[in-house]
Amino acid sequence: MAGLKKILGASKFSKLEAKYHDVEQIVQLNWQKVEAWYDSKVDKESKYYRPIVRLWKIAGKTVLYIGIYLFVINTNFLFLTGEMPGVDELQNPKLSQASEIYAADGVLLGKFFAENRTPIRDFKKISPYLVKALVATEDSRFYEHTGIDFQAWAGVAVGMIKGGDRGGGSTISQQLAKNLFKTRVKKGFFKTGLLGYIPGLSKLIYKSKEWVTAIKLERFYTKDEIILWYLNTVDYGNNAYGIKVAAKTYFSTSPDSLNIQEAAILIGLQKATTTYNPSRYEGKPLNENKAWKRRNVVLSQMVKMGYLKPAAYDSISALPIVLKPNLESPFDGTGNYFKVAVAKYIQEWAKENEMEIDLYRDGLKIYTTIDSKMQMHAEEAVSDGMRNLQKTFDNHWANQNPWVDEHGVEIPGFIDTVAKRTEYYKALKKRFPAREDSVWYYMKNVKRDMWVYSRNAVGEEKRTMSAIDSIQYYKKFLQAGMMSLDPYTGGIKAWVGGLDFNYFKYDHVKQGKRQPGSTFKPFVYTAAIDGPKDLSPCYMMKDEPFEIEVEEKGEKKMWRPSNADGTFSYSMMPIKRALAKSINSITAKLTNEVGPDTVMYYAQKMGIKSPLKAVASIGLGSFDVSLYEMIGAYTAFVNEGIHVEPMLITEIKDQNGKSIQKFEPVSYRVIKKESAQLVRSMLEGVVYEGGTGSSLLWNEGEVLYDRKNRYAPAHAAKTGTTSNHSDGWFIGMTHNLITGVWVGGDDRSIHFRSGALGEGSKTALPLYKRYLVKVVNDPSLSNYIPVAFDKLDKRVVKKDFNCQGSYSTLPDSLQVSDSELDSLNSLLENQNGANADSSAQNQPK
Repeated sequence: MAGLKKILGASKFSKLEAKYHDVEQIVQLNWQKVEAWYDSKVDKESKYYRPIVRLWKIAGKTVLYIGIYLFVINTNFLFLTGEMPGVDELQNPKLSQASEIYAADGVLLGKFFAENRTPIRDFKKISPYLVKALVATEDSRFYEHTGIDFQAWAGVAVGMIKGGDRGGGSTISQQLAKNLFKTRVKKGFFKTGLLGYIPGLSKLIYKSKEWVTAIKLERFYTKDEIILWYLNTVDYGNNAYGIKVAAKTYFSTSPDSLNIQEAAILIGLQKATTTYNPSRYEGKPLNENKAWKRRNVVLSQMVKMGYLKPAAYDSISALPIVLKPNLESPFDGTGNYFKVAVAKYIQEWAKENEMEIDLYRDGLKIYTTIDSKMQMHAEEAVSDGMRNLQKTFDNHWANQNPWVDEHGVEIPGFIDTVAKRTEYYKALKKRFPAREDSVWYYMKNVKRDMWVYSRNAVGEEKRTMSAIDSIQYYKKFLQAGMMSLDPYTGGIKAWVGGLDFNYFKYDHVKQGKRQPGSTFKPFVYTAAIDGPKDLSPCYMMKDEPFEIEVEEKGEKKMWRPSNADGTFSYSMMPIKRALAKSINSITAKLTNEVGPDTVMYYAQKMGIKSPLKAVASIGLGSFDVSLYEMIGAYTAFVNEGIHVEPMLITEIKDQNGKSIQKFEPVSYRVIKKESAQLVRSMLEGVVYEGGTGSSLLWNEGEVLYDRKNRYAPAHAAKTGTTSNHSDGWFIGMTHNLITGVWVGGDDRSIHFRSGALGEGSKTALPLYKRYLVKVVNDPSLSNYIPVAFDKLDKRVVKKDFNCQGSYSTLPDSLQVSDSELDSLNSLLENQNGANADSSAQNQPK
């Protein structure tokens, strides 16, 4: 008081003190009146007086304590009881929803989900039988209470005393609170609260949270909305969450089309998704069918509530359960390798942009560049083509194992080495840490039935195998990857990462990296034409042995690359011809002339992101790259020198349809327009001038000709084969599509033994051809029918590109064999030798 007097001053303090005394007197006077009134009405001498006062005090304290308890529950005071949903969460609750991925043509490719759920937004889109069955079974007084059924509290209390959950006390609103806000499964100190770790008390706390939340939900939502929310949250087993997915999973229908039996089954299933799952009892007698019995319990509850007439119950209850299953998996449908790539891309994009996105719970709508029909054609082409190639491979090796070294000798212990990397082997090692013989006994001798990817038919087949048998079986498969994109937008139109995603998860489009062989050579010729040397396609070089001193692991040695057939023609030819025929000796010499560093610079500039080194062999494709980046790097050849980054996604929307992000093509110039046209023209020779890809247009490939002029080049391409024929490549280009294919074993030691079977023109090219023929024959994809490339104009393109007199370009050259073409061209080269020599002398050094 002294301090207050000092602050206010004597005068103001005196006035304040006077007012205080006045108020005090008024309060005392009124309290005396209340006491007098109380004394006049109550007999304090009565024997009931003290017990009644005691009861009132208990009641008052009870109300006070309940109020304090609810306050603590609602506010998580001092972190005692854990968090509660806020107003925003109650008004905008979040459900774990499946994200959907769509093709560019609007086809649903598949879903990503932890809980496969697609919520319904309209109450009118659910069957009235569902509502009646739910209310009758779970909460008969649902339309009368305001969130808590006080008549059921006694049952809950009995259950808690017994240490179990008596049931019957949780209303639909309370169950919704439990499902929606995970009141019972939240973990962690801040979510559970200090008191939540005390046994017994934790159950009271989460029950109380559900009571409070249920009352709040009743304030924010109508009864119909609460039922709709509830049906959207329930787990129906078989990875079906929410009534929409459940109706499809069990009965292949929609929620508004469910009949009374189906509705009763799904409502009954909620009690125990395993015990009452109708899928478990298919083919079993009705007296053993718990799902059937539970359905009838639900129907009998509907009779009690007046929702179903007894006569109808009698006829319906005798009927068996009829299912029409339609189980969904994240990897249903096509494009599974692509879906995984999309998931990785979104996760990386979200991390880079510091966004919190959960692809498996946020219910996103993801719109991609994939064309569903082209994807289907690509998968069929790979599947059918690889089955044929696999038969050839198996016949080629007959009863021998295909894992051999560079001398053709089987690698000892190959399968055992692979086996030691498996999870099964590691588990056995833990089980038998000191008994290696037991580990190998289980690996080699213990056989079991298993479903495997079939070598002989489409799909899978059942076999009895040991773990080692299984490894040997799968290691003898050849693998493949295919990707197709639009060279102007970068939109990926098809993506096949392997034979079958269910059995081979490794993606050979982007995840796998192998030596590209001769498909890397166009970067050498681009460096020669666009780079400092400024050469033309008609620059003459001689096919002859070439050697250069290189250093490998600190040791100097001579490197002498050979041609694919092991011979040299010793003839002069333009580099355009050398690229078409994939002459290694000339490519190696050209790499040396322009400089390996220049070749590396152009490859990286055009889109190769894998590590490269400026060494003599770089031009022959000696460094591992992915099919994905190779196809992206080829875009500049068709797009007049502009590189376009491969593009997977066009837009991401949230669960409410609001756009989160739109993606635009990323493009930039990497080489001059003229250089791109010249190299593309050179790659036309691979198909049209007796090059390694000339078989593309043979037989069924005739449909790939330009329909206005069959002799006008409408294709450019490059084949590739690596050492020992371990990898076969083919990258083909039309006026609006670039497609690449890789074929090989999982391990480099698994391959054909001869170029006649193992070259890229024999392994990868046929897959490309199958795919493109399917695309061209599809009327809905008519815009991908090949159209002739624009002819090079001498008035615009200053460099010499015709190379007349150096080799033949007969219009019917596709109808003769490569060897015949070689003889023809050799003859023409001899006839024009003088011209060729003269031209060679005038080339820039």
